[in-house]
Amino acid sequence: MCGIIAAATEKSVGKLLVQGLYKMEYRGYDSAGVALHQIDDIAHLRSLGKVKKLESKMVKEKPKGKIGIAHTRWATHGKPSEENAHPHVSNNRVFIVHNGIIENYVALKEQLLKKGYKFNSQTDSELIAHQLDFFLNQGSEMLEAISLLKEKLEGAYAVAAIDLKNESHFYLMRNKSPLLLGQSDSGMFAASDPLALADLTNEFVFLEDGDVAEVSAKEYKILDKNQKRAIRKITTIDVSSEAMGKNGYRHFMEKEIYEQPTAILNTLDGRIGGEDVLENIFGEGSNKLLSKVERIQIVAAGTSLHAGRVAANWFSAIANLPTQIDYASEYRYKNPYVDKNTLLLTISQSGETADTLGALRYAKERDYLGSLTICNVPTSSLARESDFVLLTNAGPEIGVASTKAFTTQLTALMLLTLSLAKARKLNPRLRGRVVGALRALPEKITESLELKPKIIKIAKEIAKKDNALFLGRGIFYPIAQEGSLKLKEISYIHAEAYPAGELKHGPLALIDKNMPVIALAPENELAEKLISNLEEVKARGGKLFVVGNAAGNMKLKAKNLINLPECDFLLTPILYTVPLQILSYEVALLRGTDIDQPRNLAKSVTVE
Repeated sequence: MCGIIAAATEKSVGKLLVQGLYKMEYRGYDSAGVALHQIDDIAHLRSLGKVKKLESKMVKEKPKGKIGIAHTRWATHGKPSEENAHPHVSNNRVFIVHNGIIENYVALKEQLLKKGYKFNSQTDSELIAHQLDFFLNQGSEMLEAISLLKEKLEGAYAVAAIDLKNESHFYLMRNKSPLLLGQSDSGMFAASDPLALADLTNEFVFLEDGDVAEVSAKEYKILDKNQKRAIRKITTIDVSSEAMGKNGYRHFMEKEIYEQPTAILNTLDGRIGGEDVLENIFGEGSNKLLSKVERIQIVAAGTSLHAGRVAANWFSAIANLPTQIDYASEYRYKNPYVDKNTLLLTISQSGETADTLGALRYAKERDYLGSLTICNVPTSSLARESDFVLLTNAGPEIGVASTKAFTTQLTALMLLTLSLAKARKLNPRLRGRVVGALRALPEKITESLELKPKIIKIAKEIAKKDNALFLGRGIFYPIAQEGSLKLKEISYIHAEAYPAGELKHGPLALIDKNMPVIALAPENELAEKLISNLEEVKARGGKLFVVGNAAGNMKLKAKNLINLPECDFLLTPILYTVPLQILSYEVALLRGTDIDQPRNLAKSVTVE
């Protein structure tokens, strides 16, 4: 989503701020801006659209300053416009950039209006500048003012600010939204994404929730949530190689499997607060649209279609909404019937999948309530052409077989589910439970990654086979489909997935000692029936590999059992995906295939 960069050096910082904005374009944005301290005044430039437009303004006006802040904005409060772009300003003195959402901004704005402040934007961010200006006029220094402001704000925020009357420092504030310091011999920097500072430094200081900081070209001071001086550890990161290199892993796919805890944190960043999902996380006016939805039509392909099938279960269970799912390649050719108030939902990692894009363009001629896309690339066609978008913020995914893109899609789809339920005023307690579980999910996935040694043992047996069968029931059937897809994509083993209850309606004929069966067995209301299905496999000499906890708890004697950490049941599909990814990777490794670029496949399918 939004991106922040700030700098203090002995030279003009305008060019490096713009370069930092370019590096954060993948996060998604609709406007950009910069504020440079020029001693007697502050150059304030903003533009609607791409960073290139802002750069053109700077080339024309040639502002120079040794202290500056810059920002790329993704609209939440207020439409995309130059007036709503950051930095925001108060009384031509205080300039700020802000990521996140201020949940109590309406009450704070009313207080400031009564004090005579005028608002020139529709954003929740502008009040930050006005409130800081108010504290400064009451006699506070800037560090004290930003500390006072921190106590008034509710929500998620990362803020960088400069003061016309202080030409040597910029100021930072962080709560539940990423913000870090970078230091080098040439100066001090700050950003919401280390990629923004890739060419400037590899030494970073990660701010913690409640921290405020005062930063000059030579030094910085951090105060913690208790207003006490804090010393934060310096972390060395090779940012550029982390983003686009293998970073010590054997393959990009392996690296991207292990990036999933962080990727999911990035998907959640700035989108949940307290015990609920935040408003308008899909764009300005999206909550109003969601409140009118009566049916959902999902269109996707491959891995993204599996994510949609999981989401269809969530939409029904949590938001009481019926869902139709179609292959993107088939959708346009069935003369689809569109019910009143149907939302079209497209899902794509690249945002350029030709069949999915074609389906969106076809649907624009039909009577849909609106279109919403879940994708990972902010500049993609799907992101540009859909009415609303939620970016997964998974970062670059180089491996052709999708891993972190899939789990972040599922995370984003759960955010959509919660938003639909909230808009329909349904299940507030359940929403709170799921939000808590989402916060814990990255840690659960980290625990599941530690199961790799057990998975490698199983991989050695499956790698010798030419076929495999995946089984799951209910919401786990699409996860079984995803597991089989991963195995066939990168190991070239023929793999199929079935709902476990369908085993006796045909696939059971395939079962013998040469057919490995990988079953997803969570402990739920269907566990007993699933165990019966698996006993049928054992009785016919099939080799069982069980992922989950139901088998152990129900005394199924499965030698090859992978027990996963306990997790809220509604999120277990995300958790159960991870061991299947590791299994596919390890099998492909043993078979010596081209894991990152499997034969005949491309990362972005741009032809029909």
